[in-house]
Amino acid sequence: MTKQNMNSVNSAFLLRPIGKDYLWGGSRLRTEFGKELPEEPLAESWECSTHPDGSSIVGSGVWEGRTLSEILKEHPELLGTHPGTEGELPILIKLIDAKSDLSVQVHPDDEYANVYEHGQQGKTEMWYVMDAAENTKLVYGFYHDMDKSTLKKSLADGTVEKYLQKVKIKKDDVFFIEAGTVHAIGAGALIAEIQENSNLTYRMYDYNRVDKNGKLRELHVDKAVEVANLKGSSEPRQPMRVLKYRKGAASELLCRCKYFQVERLLLNTEIVRGMVDFHTRENSFYVFLCLEGCGVIFMEDGQMLNFFKGDCIFVPANSTKMRFHGKAQLLGVGC
Repeated sequence: MTKQNMNSVNSAFLLRPIGKDYLWGGSRLRTEFGKELPEEPLAESWECSTHPDGSSIVGSGVWEGRTLSEILKEHPELLGTHPGTEGELPILIKLIDAKSDLSVQVHPDDEYANVYEHGQQGKTEMWYVMDAAENTKLVYGFYHDMDKSTLKKSLADGTVEKYLQKVKIKKDDVFFIEAGTVHAIGAGALIAEIQENSNLTYRMYDYNRVDKNGKLRELHVDKAVEVANLKGSSEPRQPMRVLKYRKGAASELLCRCKYFQVERLLLNTEIVRGMVDFHTRENSFYVFLCLEGCGVIFMEDGQMLNFFKGDCIFVPANSTKMRFHGKAQLLGVGC
């Protein structure tokens, strides 16, 4: 392999998503983010995924057209040496358009999922609110302590909503949803979600809605009640966020947990002349998700990568050096 090809292997590349057509979805991912996906409605786009339920497709570079799952199996070194990245992408990144309310649901933790779901991972996640209608709310736990019998009874008789804590949301809010937290995204929300690499969801309550075939959607009440955190909680407060400035960019930490770290990057090299330098070390990959604007990445091996609103960029571990130029808002996700 030539030096140029070696550099290409360690260069950033675009990802193309796969879509999900859940009944609560809308059309904003298509109209506002340019997602040319066939699903209707388009509820979710899985931007960076190797999950068996849907893998992203490499959208540029030497592996264009192949699945991200295939590439990372062949080249696990692209993930890095960080614990938790041993040969498998540990995260899943998606965009969510909630035209209607999502079901009230809960996710198991790793321990429960490993025992009762054939060795799968649990699901802790973080939401970044890209947009929200004026009165959009989300469900976040319970107002008061609950017990299993009360919860099951309220689910059976349809009165559970009076116990659910509902929180009004707005653009730029951040919410950390630890496994076991009962939750639901409300109608009118446009969300970027970063989560463990899992698709385990226990649907607790679904407003008696029917699917496209006229059937009630499956519930998982027993498992949901078993894994749910039944303690009452105070309304979640927005975390303290501090912008750090450097020439051409500002960044802030949104969330850090044992599964992922998420930052927001405000790039503006159009006003401040120059470029923003970036590269990964050998311990971990990095992913950029462009929420607004556009830009270009100039790579040390001579490649150039244009990105626009809605694009997702995978940067392998031990990457070639790169320089960002443009005016954009991005989420940066690492482990």
